[in-house]
Amino acid sequence: MISYVLKKIGYAILTLYGVVTIIFLLFYLLPGDPAQMMLGQNESEEQLANVRAKYGLDQSVGTQYLYFLNDLSPVSFHSEEADHFTYDDGQYTGIELFTIRAIATYVKWPYLRESFQKTGKKVSYIIAETLPNTLILAIAAISIALVLGLFLGVVSALYNNSWIDQIIQLVSTMGMSIPSFFSAIIFAFIFGYVLHEYTGLKMSGSLYEMDDYGEGMQLQWRNLILPAVVLGIRPLAVISQLMRNSLLEVMGQEYITTAYAKGLTTLQVIKRHAFKNALNPVITAVSGWFASLLAGAVFVEYIFNWNGIGKEIVEALNTQDLPVITGAVLIIATSFILINVLVDLIYVWLDPRVKLE
Repeated sequence: MISYVLKKIGYAILTLYGVVTIIFLLFYLLPGDPAQMMLGQNESEEQLANVRAKYGLDQSVGTQYLYFLNDLSPVSFHSEEADHFTYDDGQYTGIELFTIRAIATYVKWPYLRESFQKTGKKVSYIIAETLPNTLILAIAAISIALVLGLFLGVVSALYNNSWIDQIIQLVSTMGMSIPSFFSAIIFAFIFGYVLHEYTGLKMSGSLYEMDDYGEGMQLQWRNLILPAVVLGIRPLAVISQLMRNSLLEVMGQEYITTAYAKGLTTLQVIKRHAFKNALNPVITAVSGWFASLLAGAVFVEYIFNWNGIGKEIVEALNTQDLPVITGAVLIIATSFILINVLVDLIYVWLDPRVKLE
């Protein structure tokens, strides 16, 4: 077990290293001057030089890449004599281990640098403000998809080839084929505008909103309903079809026939034997979709004005705020990796025949 976990950690580190390298190549080697993006059209050469020096943009590509890795690494090194963008007020926010020949070694959280557009604001603070809202939205969406998807999948399998099964399959196919951003527009218009008087829902809104007197923030759970439903439509459709097909396959196994021979009813057979064994492909879909929801929430959050990391990514793309885009992509990539490791462990619990290698 320990060797398996260590191997997974090693793979995760290599994967993250590849993601970090690709991000650097995509964003930091693009045409254009990030210093001009930050200062706008009224910059002077002196201002441009100061900004480039602060963020290390005056260094060679290789040096910038090493600084980039140094910032993201939990263990980093810095020359106390140098003054470049990897420091906050002269030092990392972390623990200094030792200093050898003016080279200080730090243990710290990965440093995602500062926003180009929100001057002086760390990317880590921006992500900390928006990521919880996206996680709440993703958890709500996948919960809706999981509960309804499993239920519809079981019903579809029980009534295989009947009109009930055909209707569920038709709805599932439609759910998978309609893009989330299109569903978001339709749901926002119908339930947030046309039927607002009956639903009490709004076309847009975030989890926290300013009260009517402008004195504080209020929690608005109803604003979660529409974006969560829209974001959960496609995984719901996938989960229902996977559950149906997997359950039908399991119900054809010999041990299910033996269970029937013992006098168990269909519902008892499903509850005691078939349901758990049919969950493996569903768990795979749920894990993949949950991580995908963090990235797929981009357009849904923007349309519903949900203050999450997806909406922040869109705004960062519009303003070419590269550090914010980089930090958000790294967070999403890390989520994919952690969820995949967790799913591998869940497999073993669901099916003891699966061996850790």
